[in-house]
Amino acid sequence: MTFNSKGDIRVLTARKDPWAEYFHFALKKGITGKDAKFYVYWTRQFFEYIKKPLRNCTAKDVKGFLDHLSEDNKIPERQKEQARDALRLLYRDFLKVSWVVQKPVRALHELPQQPGLSAEETLSVNSEIFKRLQTEIRYRHYSIRTEQTYTQWLRRFLYFHRTKSAEVLSAGDVKAFLEYLAVKKQVSASTQNQALNAIVFLFGNVLKKGLGEIGEFTRAKRPVRLPVVLAKEEADKLLGAMTGIYSLMAGLLYGSGLRIMECVRLRVKDIDFAQNQIIVRDGKGQKDRITILPKRFHQPLREQLDFVKSFHEEDLAKGFGEVYLWLSIEHKYRNAAKEFIWQYVFPANNLSVDPRSGKVRRHHISESALQKELKKTVQTLSINKKVSCHTLRHSFATHLLENGYDIRTVQELLGHSDVSTTMIYTHVLNTPGLAVRSPVD
Repeated sequence: MTFNSKGDIRVLTARKDPWAEYFHFALKKGITGKDAKFYVYWTRQFFEYIKKPLRNCTAKDVKGFLDHLSEDNKIPERQKEQARDALRLLYRDFLKVSWVVQKPVRALHELPQQPGLSAEETLSVNSEIFKRLQTEIRYRHYSIRTEQTYTQWLRRFLYFHRTKSAEVLSAGDVKAFLEYLAVKKQVSASTQNQALNAIVFLFGNVLKKGLGEIGEFTRAKRPVRLPVVLAKEEADKLLGAMTGIYSLMAGLLYGSGLRIMECVRLRVKDIDFAQNQIIVRDGKGQKDRITILPKRFHQPLREQLDFVKSFHEEDLAKGFGEVYLWLSIEHKYRNAAKEFIWQYVFPANNLSVDPRSGKVRRHHISESALQKELKKTVQTLSINKKVSCHTLRHSFATHLLENGYDIRTVQELLGHSDVSTTMIYTHVLNTPGLAVRSPVD
C-alpha cells in the first residue's frame, strides 16, 4: 500500500482512502478521535520526510525520523511520544511488516523486564487486557467515548508501570500513578478522577480482583469557580450573529438547556412540536429527561427536518440511509436504522464508517464544528468573556432563576440528579455586597 500526501481524513466515505483506513484502524484500537487525527498527521509527516512508499521503509528510516523530531526543541515531548506511538501502530499493527516483530520502534530489550516474565510475554499479557476491556465495556453498553477514554488511561497506566504486567499490579501501583498525575503532570481534579474511574473499572470488571485500599494519596486541587454566564442582551446578540444550522443549534443550547452532545445527538422522534418539548434520550449518566422546546425555533426546526428527510431519501436511493442505533433496538427492530424517525436532526455532511461495526452510516454533525463557529462569532462580537457551548447552558439556568422559576424546576430541566449541583446557579440570587455603593461613587 502506498500512501499519497493528499488524503483528507475529514472526508470519511465508503471510497477507499489509505489515510482514512489508518484513521479508522486507530479508532478500533481504542485511540480517541482527536488523537487518531494526530496519528494520521505524524504518519503523513513521516511520509513527507522519508519520501518513499511506507512499506519500503525500514527501522533505520523510522529511527532517523524520530531522531529528527527529538532534535527539534520546539516540539513538546508529549507530541514526540505521540509520533512514536503513531509509527508503532502503523508498522506493528496496521501494515504488519516483518521487521517490526524482530525489532520494534522501541526495542523489547529496552523495556525493563518483570521478574519471571520475558519482555515479549509482558507485552502479550497487556495486549490481551485491552481486548478484555473492550469486551466488558461493550457488554455494559457504554458509549464509544467512554471506551476510548478508558483505553487511553489504561495505556498510560500500563506504560507508567511497564516493568509489570497488568495481572500483578496492586493498590500501591495505582497510588503511585495517581500521585504522578497530580504532582508531576499537575492535572486537574476531574482528570485525576477520570483516571481513577478507568483503573477501578479495570480491576473490578477486567482483572476480576479487588483493588483494595489505595490509602491516602496526593489529590489534585479542585478550584471553586463560578459559571461563566452571558447577559440576556449578549445571548440575543450572539444568537442573532450566528447563521444557518449553527444558529439553530446554539439556540437550542440556550433555549432548552441542552449539553452540546445532547444537541448533536437529537433524533427526529425526540422533537415534540405539539407539546413544546424535547425528549433528551440517553443523556449524561444514561438518563432520559424532558426539556422545553422554544416556540421561536419551531419553524427553523421544521425546515431542518424537511432537509433531513430529503437528505435521508437520497441516501436510501444510493443504498445507504442507516443510522447508529443501540444494539438492543437494532436486534429487535431490524429496519429501524433506516426509518426517518431515527435519523439525526443535525446529520453530518459525509457518510462515515462506524468504528465498532464497520458499517457505512451517516452520523451526526461533529460537535467541534459548532464549537469553532461559536468561538469565531464571540471574537467577532468582541464579547470579553470565555464563552463556550456550555456557557449557553449556564445562561439558560441562570436566566430561569432570575425570572423567578424555582430551583427544583430548573434541576429537572437540566437533568441534575442532585439539587446541590443546580445550586451553583444561585449566585445570581445571593450576591451579598453587590448592592453596596463603592466609596469612589
